[in-house]
Amino acid sequence: MTLKSLALAAALVAAGTTTALTSVPAYAQAKEQFFPALVYRTGAYAPNGVPFANGYVDYLKYVNAKGGINGVKIVFEECETGYATDKGVECYERLKGKHGGATVFQPLSTGITFALTDKAPGDKIPLITAGYGRADSADGMEFKWNFPLMGTYWTAADVLVQHVTKIGGGIKGKKIALVYHDSPYGKEPITLLQERSKLDGFELMLLPVAHPGVEQKATWLQIRQSRPDYVFLWGWGVMNSAALKEAVATGYSRDKMYGVWWSGAEPDVEDVGAGAKGYHALAMQHSAEPNSKIVHDVLKEVYAKGNGTGPKEKVGQVLYMRGLISAMLGVEGVKRAQERFGKGKVMTAEQARWGYENLALDQKKLDALGFAGVMRPISTSCADHMGASWARIQTWDGAKWNITSDWYQADESIIKPLVKASAEKYAAEKKIPRRDPSDCQS
Repeated sequence: MTLKSLALAAALVAAGTTTALTSVPAYAQAKEQFFPALVYRTGAYAPNGVPFANGYVDYLKYVNAKGGINGVKIVFEECETGYATDKGVECYERLKGKHGGATVFQPLSTGITFALTDKAPGDKIPLITAGYGRADSADGMEFKWNFPLMGTYWTAADVLVQHVTKIGGGIKGKKIALVYHDSPYGKEPITLLQERSKLDGFELMLLPVAHPGVEQKATWLQIRQSRPDYVFLWGWGVMNSAALKEAVATGYSRDKMYGVWWSGAEPDVEDVGAGAKGYHALAMQHSAEPNSKIVHDVLKEVYAKGNGTGPKEKVGQVLYMRGLISAMLGVEGVKRAQERFGKGKVMTAEQARWGYENLALDQKKLDALGFAGVMRPISTSCADHMGASWARIQTWDGAKWNITSDWYQADESIIKPLVKASAEKYAAEKKIPRRDPSDCQS
């Protein structure tokens, strides 16, 4: 080694030592819990990605404004994925080790979720996929690191079938068309719908729509020709409003259209105008909640102090609430972990995973957090990583979303065997042993 390279090496070591000496005590003193945020504020899906991201970040700011997680401040960093799987994986790799290590990732993409499901166990970082991702990951005995909290696309599809069966006086002999985004997201409900088609005796039409979903004329020509009794819309971003516009153009009644909970937000209907009136969509428990206590609290603690992330008038809209709830679930898992591993301490990702597996958000706790009338209780376990499968129907009246049904709960007698079979297949392919009950408290 030359003298020059030795000097350079010594300088690098000295620099590294200085960084280590200064950063470790600063981090310990700061007591920061890192929440990476995978977002898409640009591209074809930005109209839906932005409000979710705003709600997610605003809740983290709100928690900090209230003193953090039992005194532990939250630090967060956004990374733009553009809803692209490869970019999502890049963001994951870039952020997982920053700020002392990521607590949890929430990909907001089923495609990214599929990719990260293979990575999370090795890195020991949990994934929360509230209302999306792999339906079979509800089985915590096979998927230790995945948490599809509040529902999956199988529970969503099941509730929609229950609803149209109820309002239509039966479903046997009828026809349902699934208009879906041709991606892992859009394909996910097919297994459940095919199973219910066999059990309930209805015909299922599968109509994929290519990314980003603007061009749907051929799809709606098929619908006009076959006249299905109902259309289930599994769209995202511009695909949703494009579908509604095509329904208007072909004369298909919006009253016969039902979107999944990612196809039932303000950006999906506002551009369609009066043509969207009567369109239905699932509410993943919540709808737009501008009058909820948590929204009032966020406006007071974050927006009134000039720290709001997005437009004040959009606080409380459907996807804003979805992001806010997702952040709350992430925070409450850490809080639950602190009950076991030390109140007021920074939790590792492994400790946070225990918290997500032992969530116990009863109505009293949810009400105290400001979610009265917004959510129902969620309780997870080693075997159940979903925790709840309640949903309702909401309908667009031309100006706002209104809840128009009672509560539904997915039929576990149909879903559980499908989850078990799919989870076991995944585990066999990946050579992952099923968790032993003794692992449940680790």
